[in-house]
Amino acid sequence: MVVKYHFRLYLFTLAMLCGFGLLVFRLWSLQIDRREEFAKMIPGAKKERARIPGPRGEIKDRNGVVLATNKASFEVRINLAEVVTEYKRVAKVLKTSIPEITFDIVERGIRRQKPELDIYKIFEETITARMREMGVHKDYSVDSLRVHYRSFGGAVPWVYRDDLTFTEFSRIAEHNLGLPGVTVAERASRVYPLKSLACHILGYVRLPDDQRASAEDRKGWDYYVPDDFGGAGVEKSFDNYLRGKPGVRIMQRDQRGRPVGEVYEEYQEPRKGSDVYLTIDARMQIIADKALRDGKIGRGAVVVIEPATGEVLATVSVPSFDPNQFIPSIQQSDWDALLENKTIPLLNRAVKGHAPGSTFKIPISFAGCLAGIQKSHFNCSGSVTYGNTPMQCWIQRQSGGSHGTLGLSDAIMKSCNCFFYRYGNAAGIANITKVGKILGVGDKTGIELEDEDPGILPNPDWLRAHRPAERWSDGYTANTSIGQGMVLASPLQMAAVTATVANGGKSWNPHLLKRVMDRDQVVLDNPPSLRGDLSQNVKADEIEIIRKGMWKVVNDPGGTGKSARITGVEVAGKTGTAQNWRRDQRGVKLDDNHTWFISFAPYQNPKFAVCVLVQNGKSGGGCAAPVARRVLEQCLALDNGTFTMAVEALPAAEGHFNHIAAVQYADAAVPEVPGADEDGDVGAGASTPEPVDDAAPRVNATPNIKRKADSAGSAGSSSGQNVPQAVPVRRVGIFNRGGSQETKPSEPAPSGGGFFRKLFR
Repeated sequence: MVVKYHFRLYLFTLAMLCGFGLLVFRLWSLQIDRREEFAKMIPGAKKERARIPGPRGEIKDRNGVVLATNKASFEVRINLAEVVTEYKRVAKVLKTSIPEITFDIVERGIRRQKPELDIYKIFEETITARMREMGVHKDYSVDSLRVHYRSFGGAVPWVYRDDLTFTEFSRIAEHNLGLPGVTVAERASRVYPLKSLACHILGYVRLPDDQRASAEDRKGWDYYVPDDFGGAGVEKSFDNYLRGKPGVRIMQRDQRGRPVGEVYEEYQEPRKGSDVYLTIDARMQIIADKALRDGKIGRGAVVVIEPATGEVLATVSVPSFDPNQFIPSIQQSDWDALLENKTIPLLNRAVKGHAPGSTFKIPISFAGCLAGIQKSHFNCSGSVTYGNTPMQCWIQRQSGGSHGTLGLSDAIMKSCNCFFYRYGNAAGIANITKVGKILGVGDKTGIELEDEDPGILPNPDWLRAHRPAERWSDGYTANTSIGQGMVLASPLQMAAVTATVANGGKSWNPHLLKRVMDRDQVVLDNPPSLRGDLSQNVKADEIEIIRKGMWKVVNDPGGTGKSARITGVEVAGKTGTAQNWRRDQRGVKLDDNHTWFISFAPYQNPKFAVCVLVQNGKSGGGCAAPVARRVLEQCLALDNGTFTMAVEALPAAEGHFNHIAAVQYADAAVPEVPGADEDGDVGAGASTPEPVDDAAPRVNATPNIKRKADSAGSAGSSSGQNVPQAVPVRRVGIFNRGGSQETKPSEPAPSGGGFFRKLFR
């Protein structure tokens, strides 16, 4: 009997197990295996595509030193459409009204008022109070909130906070607020680890504004989270390489619009952008930057070029700024301070046109070679008259003397104005224009920076276009021949001219892009490109006449650039001092001359061509030449392995308007400084326009500016119509089920607000 009962028990157990097995199998089949099939059969069920931005590639120097990279930043994003949908659902249950406001619009020239939901009041009741209780609320701009909702609805999430600390991020994620449309998300944010170093080259990134995130960009996406894009500098120039490829995440919603899961098999991972390697050497960039700072120069620039390739090794402009200020958005007060700063730290002086003074006598020397007068001699009697205008040489102004009869090399050494008045007119404006085209003067060099100025190389065509009432004369040619009058050239252009002299006549296009890498694969290798070759029209011995003149400037006892001498190294150069003025806050006109020095070294087999601009200096020989010597000396020692320069972050360099009589470095021997106006070639030419201050820089792409919080968006404000007054926190509204004042969190209504949390976690 016992065996019989045991058999029945076993049989019953087996039947139960089989039944449960069949039930589990059926549940698995319906809920997992055939989930997609049934989800499609549910009325109103749909898939939604969410865009995941791809991280930007890094920007590195020629040796792999990172100049721009990414860091994790944490944001609170709000899907305003979900907030409104949940608010309406609860309002329907409680039979309460939906708050509305009106705003002015203009249609076909007619102003009228249009009603819309009061997104501010809805946001305050639904989201803000809980954020305050969590201790993560920050003031915000109500106007920004309303404009975003009006423009995008829920297609693009509104960033409520973009500066969460990791502790705040963790606090929100841990408590799982369950608020409709709220997401705490990690985002790759740009960071510039060396701070202000190379800031004018790097530029900054920004997020799209209402115009950039257009309907065309958002087409095909249910949720569009945009990429950062380049706003200035090489961030903008190489944006197509740096920008990452977006990923895709597919979410399934049920007929009530609630997320029911993710379609994992359709997930596409975002891909990091390519890395851009620049020709810049970060060590040389620091050398040039510190040479200006240690020389106490408040406004100026340095450009270093490799003569054999045209690669830009360093380009510095002071004053400077820290591009980290712009990430993820710049405070309005900081942006105003940059724009209102009279020294204009946003201006890249290295690519802006300035009167080049006597450094422009080098391109004029090449023009004479084209005309076949390079071996001619001209007399300096202290002054030359064109029309009724006497045009003096600097030596007559200084001592009443003259230089006598000179050849080209000695005229370069002595920086004789009268020689070049005559020499330039003998060469002719046509040859001057031809040489300018080859050397890249009066035209953009093509460097990969949007804010590069072309400068001005005046000629009869230019005069007819810009001053139709005037006619070209020998006086204009004479003034152009000494780099005064209407001539404008940038330090970059003059560095490129110097490199052409150094290498024997080849005019390379200066460039910043070395190569583009996608992981270990070379996407683009950027070889040097030749703009023109003067050696095809000018013999080597004729170019040597110009080179020898620049050698004498530094090494001959009568040269104007003796303070650029380096022990054991032959340096060649050319000084320049260009007349300029500026007006102070009272409108008083003050001297603000531009002092220059262009140079290359070593004389045989040159490695570096350098241009230095110092504003409000006394002379090129006393102010710009010592800076060039410091840069050449340390760059050559770095190249030889006898000097090291640590790569370090640099704070923004402050600008000033102080007059600079001479530059002396505390750790160097006192330089031999030229006399007061030894290279003060500020010629008085025909119809010379009055020089002007630096114009305010063109801002082609305004950065993301963080709007100031208004009274309605400040902590402590309560729900209200339009702009309510700040009052103690009072939980009033449909999400509170009553009007009593309280400090405990109210229970939020059920919602689909976990969608973005799942999307970006």
